[in-house]
Amino acid sequence: MLKVTDLSVNYGGIAAVKGLSLEVSPGEIVALVGANGAGKSSTLAAIGGVVTPSSGSVEWEGQPIQGRPPEWIARNGIAIVPEGRDIFATLTVRENLLVGATARKDRSTAAAATERVFERFPVLKRYAKSPAGKLSGGEQQQLAIARALLSEPRILLLDEPSLGLAPKMVDLVFEVVRELRQEGVGVLLVEQNALRAVATADRAYVLRRGELVHSGSHDELMAEGRLNDLYLS
Repeated sequence: MLKVTDLSVNYGGIAAVKGLSLEVSPGEIVALVGANGAGKSSTLAAIGGVVTPSSGSVEWEGQPIQGRPPEWIARNGIAIVPEGRDIFATLTVRENLLVGATARKDRSTAAAATERVFERFPVLKRYAKSPAGKLSGGEQQQLAIARALLSEPRILLLDEPSLGLAPKMVDLVFEVVRELRQEGVGVLLVEQNALRAVATADRAYVLRRGELVHSGSHDELMAEGRLNDLYLS
């Protein structure tokens, strides 16, 4: 479904991503892990059209999409939940969700879809008329995910979804990720919490200073000591 080949991203003279290749299939959770500065967020930004790759290709269902604007990418099935959430603090929760719904191809179904995300995230329904900036960090993360889901994504790019959250909220986020897999939605999960991410994922890629140092299945990377060796070496 998503294929990235030899992707490089530069910021001025700094190489953030160096020749990365990865794939995500429908209904698959793929983790992208590494320390701060490994190039994880830059990879998602390049896939989502937020930054332009220096070289390489991004293919969506066999068609190159690098250079396409972010709104085109969102309308064609790729949604990003950015690090820091980027909610609209002065808009209400419901208004934030309506922003996500603008990327739907059929907006007539937005109301029904909003009710479905309220069922998945009951706290959002409770605070639907409240300014989003008044939500807790965990509630804002739920809102960011719900807003992305309203665009009807076939793949969700999640950037550090557990950052700054209490353990209970982290559990909720990862439960939603597993539910999306069951619904056939692909997930590319960027996480500093490498053990938690790989434990949830079907496959994982390990980045170090912008370069891919290993990729493997859940079972291979969860083998005793393997992930720690790759992550810390």
